[in-house]
Amino acid sequence: MNPISVRALLVRGMLAGLIAGALALVVAYFLGESQVDAAIALEEAHSHDHGGGEELVSRTMQATGGLATGVLVFGVAVGGIAALVFCYALGRIGDFGPRATAALIAGAALLTVYIVPFLKYPANPPAVGNPDTIGKRTTLFFLMVALSVLLAVAAVIIGKRLAPRLGNWNASIAVVAGFVLLIGLAYAFLPSFDEVGKDFPATLLWEFRLSTLAVQATLWATFGIVFGFLTERLLTPAARAAAPRTASAVG
Repeated sequence: MNPISVRALLVRGMLAGLIAGALALVVAYFLGESQVDAAIALEEAHSHDHGGGEELVSRTMQATGGLATGVLVFGVAVGGIAALVFCYALGRIGDFGPRATAALIAGAALLTVYIVPFLKYPANPPAVGNPDTIGKRTTLFFLMVALSVLLAVAAVIIGKRLAPRLGNWNASIAVVAGFVLLIGLAYAFLPSFDEVGKDFPATLLWEFRLSTLAVQATLWATFGIVFGFLTERLLTPAARAAAPRTASAVG
């Protein structure tokens, strides 16, 4: 692609990320904030028993401005990154058009960036987790993200090299099996954390984690749909306009 197309796709990716972030914000507010409030109530009740600290940022600001800023900035950032990945992947991962490529990238991002790390290190609401281990847990989570993304990229590269010998279907099965095996080994060897207190309601924990999954699913599904639409409108007319010029030059 020429620099103009890359710049145009980057802008569209960030725009699609902003739209996706806005919808994810709605889901986070209406599905997740009630669980957060319930968890904070439990945490405050516990802190009153043991002497709690003063609140630095009001809960209202956290649930409105703080949440909106975090989700929207995240949406724009990952939208731009995904757009750059799209620029490289289009035409290199198979005979897929812009919409299909955008959908594949969004689905792969949801799987590798969130679901795979989530299954090892799921999100915890307030009042869950030892404050002394938060740094280690955060580091291991991002390590899991990096492993998942790198293994997914390696799987795509190896799959393309195996396809001429094994066929697309067999090559796909082989690399998926290898990805699952290596992720399973990472799950087995990386340390785990079981820091949920016995008095914390299991239903609340489950609902909180489902809400975080719903936020990410909304973000990436919306991005795939919106970005696919925008890229098809940008790239398809250009391809159609180039076809007559090429035919006349050959003639």
